[in-house]
Amino acid sequence: MSQPTLPDGLVVVVKRECETCRMVVPVLRQLAEAGDLTIYTQDDPDFPDAPRAVFDDGLAVSWHHAIETVPTVLRVRDGVEVERTEGWLRTNWEELTGIGDLGPGLPPFRPGCGSMSVDPDLVDELCVRHGGGVLRSRRIEIAEAEDELEMMFTRGWSDGLPVVPPTEQRVLAMLTGTSRAPDEIVATVPPNLADVTVEKVAIAAVMAGCKPEYLPWVLTAVEAACTDAFNMHGVLATTMPVAPVLVCSGPGTRAIGMGSGVNALGQGNRANSTIGRALQLVVRNVGGGRPGEVDRATHGNPGKLGFCFAENDVDSPFGTLAGQLGVDAGTDVVTVFAGEGPHCVIDQLSRTPESLAASLAAQLRVMHHHKLVLAFDAILVVGPEHGRVFAEAGWDRDRVIAELHARLTTPAGELERGAGGIAEGIPAGFGDVALPKFTPNGLLLAYAGGGAGLFSMIIAGWANGDRGSRPVARPVRY
Repeated sequence: MSQPTLPDGLVVVVKRECETCRMVVPVLRQLAEAGDLTIYTQDDPDFPDAPRAVFDDGLAVSWHHAIETVPTVLRVRDGVEVERTEGWLRTNWEELTGIGDLGPGLPPFRPGCGSMSVDPDLVDELCVRHGGGVLRSRRIEIAEAEDELEMMFTRGWSDGLPVVPPTEQRVLAMLTGTSRAPDEIVATVPPNLADVTVEKVAIAAVMAGCKPEYLPWVLTAVEAACTDAFNMHGVLATTMPVAPVLVCSGPGTRAIGMGSGVNALGQGNRANSTIGRALQLVVRNVGGGRPGEVDRATHGNPGKLGFCFAENDVDSPFGTLAGQLGVDAGTDVVTVFAGEGPHCVIDQLSRTPESLAASLAAQLRVMHHHKLVLAFDAILVVGPEHGRVFAEAGWDRDRVIAELHARLTTPAGELERGAGGIAEGIPAGFGDVALPKFTPNGLLLAYAGGGAGLFSMIIAGWANGDRGSRPVARPVRY
């Protein structure tokens, strides 16, 4: 629906239910006598009776012009609002209208009331009525007796769990979470290389169970995952059990309630669970990345439903994973990594950084296979109690990673195919050289988890570099 044009002059929006609106009726008469005045009434076409008002039927004027409080006074020039004031404050009304001695018998100030256009019981309906025209997605009509949840299962829109029906009201409400235009193209989604708009991502976010404030994080995750560097098509097509792992950091993670502490990598936090799921629904329903089709994972892992967590960057002695990838501290960031489900590392006895580094390195060495090196990246998610061991010894991120690398070299002869009676391994011909487990930038460090428990977690990656995937850190765009 097009936006109603306001008449030039003074415009006042009122409702009978508001005591302040009733109080200022004598002021409205003064304004009507002085010049051009248009009054819109929200709830009663007969209020006020003099001067007469225009009934804001359906609240179109109030909704389109963002009236949050009544009374609101607007000055309009050439159909465009140039100034407004809300409630009753005599000095503001006199300054805006240019008329002195308004309401001489009234108190100098009285607050207004909430506009009907922002009434929580009406706002979603008004969004559909007046803002539904911005949506371009195809409408699906279902029979009255049809179960909408089962319909979405049948049509293949689900990841195996129930999804929230993306009604117009819900999608429009979701779009309030971003300043980006609904028709803006966010990314081209593999494997079908289909363009996805902000609106389509919002639909997936609704289906996943997101709140509107999560939408910028979902949009950023989609952008990051659909880059050539991340190689979403390859992540889908590989038979390895990998999927996008979203590691989020910055003050915005706390603003939207993401989990970085107890059970950060598990269930129970709405933001963590639904942001990761929304990305996967975009890949499935827009990009066509479905299991058994392009998605060829032999086993898969539960993280393919959605794997997202926040770093505890407030308490971290190591900064953030995004910082390791070159993004400034304090920035809201989504880092996407092609990874498996997490593997727990237990070390409850190490009290020196040297012992703990050796312990963690021993577990990192066997990632995927102890004889396969330089082919895969990993994220080591250090828990707070392990992190304390390093921090108290003065080891920062660079020192921890360097010490781990130093403990992760193996003589090539022990890695060759057939060595140890194991056919798996690297080709022969490397001589006596010692080979590292990871490339120089292949071991990443994050900090998350509950304060109790001498544990850390390893998230093993997929093939790295140009032949596979590289982690992508992208600042959140709101």
